[in-house]
Amino acid sequence: MTTVTCTNVTLPLAVVFILGVLAVFFRRVNKFTQVAWDVLRGEYSVAAPSLPSGPRKTPPGTVVPTSVNYHFTRQCNYRCGFCFHTAKTSFVLPLDTAKKGLRLLVEAGMEKVNFSGGEPFIKDRGRYVGELVRFCKCELGLPSVSIVSNGSLITEDWFGKYGEWLDILAISCDSFDEETNRRIGRHQTGKDHLRCLRQVRTWCQQYKVAFKINSVVNRHNIVEDMSSEIMELNPIRWKVFQCLLIGGENAGPAALRNAEDMVITDQEFDQFVRRHEQVTCLVPESNEKMRDSYLILDEYMRFLDCRNGRKEPSRSLLDVGVKGAIQFSGFDEKMFFKRGGKYTWSKADLQLDW
Repeated sequence: MTTVTCTNVTLPLAVVFILGVLAVFFRRVNKFTQVAWDVLRGEYSVAAPSLPSGPRKTPPGTVVPTSVNYHFTRQCNYRCGFCFHTAKTSFVLPLDTAKKGLRLLVEAGMEKVNFSGGEPFIKDRGRYVGELVRFCKCELGLPSVSIVSNGSLITEDWFGKYGEWLDILAISCDSFDEETNRRIGRHQTGKDHLRCLRQVRTWCQQYKVAFKINSVVNRHNIVEDMSSEIMELNPIRWKVFQCLLIGGENAGPAALRNAEDMVITDQEFDQFVRRHEQVTCLVPESNEKMRDSYLILDEYMRFLDCRNGRKEPSRSLLDVGVKGAIQFSGFDEKMFFKRGGKYTWSKADLQLDW
């Protein structure tokens, strides 16, 4: 019989094997006994571990999609010369697929979603965006859901169906002169853009939706003073953007628009901002602040990196997940917070001063 020698004691190999098995067995019994005792004392849980309380720790280099702009359609009934998401395709995700992507974003930390286009109300006469608004608020419990629209296709019936779930509605208005709006391309035959703006503002008041105005400062409106009209309309925020060139969209040979003759200098933008500094809701955003500080999803749910003056898409988050897609977004989180990207954006927390 084979034997093993240990500390001057010679034992048969079979005995060593049996002793080893018994040692393992008793260690496991002891562990089981300890766990059972802890359960009885209430100090050990056999359920799934609870999530840590407080803010989540983000690993270095990980981007949290706190606020996402989802441009789910490129179609629009206006032809604004500076548009940076032009009608290169009519593709729109099936509603259920879009909902799946939005759920993934919430699981990754999204707190606010903004639906944009194109014109978001052009798809199914507003039903598509309305159902997304309802889903994000009712099923996903998002703190903030907003829309950016030109306002021309919105109806009171839409507010009656979906208004209670919408936190903020932003209407684009670059001038309070209709001729200037026509030169910019913000018009449609038979529609008065300024009348639509005021009508939507009234509906926002009636249906308790926060009203916001977005304006793009360009060569056609650079000398205009919009102060009195903005203060009269009293939006919660007046976002003022500097006209931005994006290759392949509003600049270059492959673009559907040409905004090169609409671009203004940084100094001209600063002059426009100073002219309106008495407007308390003014939120100016220069090209420097804008370019890298927005998380933009296109119609395929791809993040768009605009750092090089073009839109360079990631793979769709529907294929590679949020983490796999967002690392190619070019997003500058520090600039997002620096420009005031996170603010009081839920109407439950807003003091709507009508």
